[in-house]
Amino acid sequence: MAGSDRFTLRNLYLYVVCLVTLLIAIFAAVNLVRSTVELVYPDPFQYGPVAPGEEIDPAERVRQEQAVEDSQRRNAVLGLVGSGTFLLIAVPTYAYHWRRIQYERPPRRRQPEAVEDSGDDA
Repeated sequence: MAGSDRFTLRNLYLYVVCLVTLLIAIFAAVNLVRSTVELVYPDPFQYGPVAPGEEIDPAERVRQEQAVEDSQRRNAVLGLVGSGTFLLIAVPTYAYHWRRIQYERPPRRRQPEAVEDSGDDA
């Protein structure tokens, strides 16, 4: 049976690895774009709760804004590094397993082509 040659346990493993690594690569690419946007366009600074009638010193406000900006930048860079690492691992793993699938695929039988009679048998 020709169909059973294609669905061995090894081929199932190869297809599952390809599916998982492809999904990882897609999510990593989305996260890479998201982290890049966060790095270029960070969230606006939001002031913490202040007691009624209490003012925040302008120097303290600048320090808080800088701390929040540094934290956002750090998180964006960590996201970029993490997503890039996932891509660097998932893409070659996918490519390797997909090539193995293509290499080990049994050759397809060609269908005999219908010979058309042109009527020039004279």
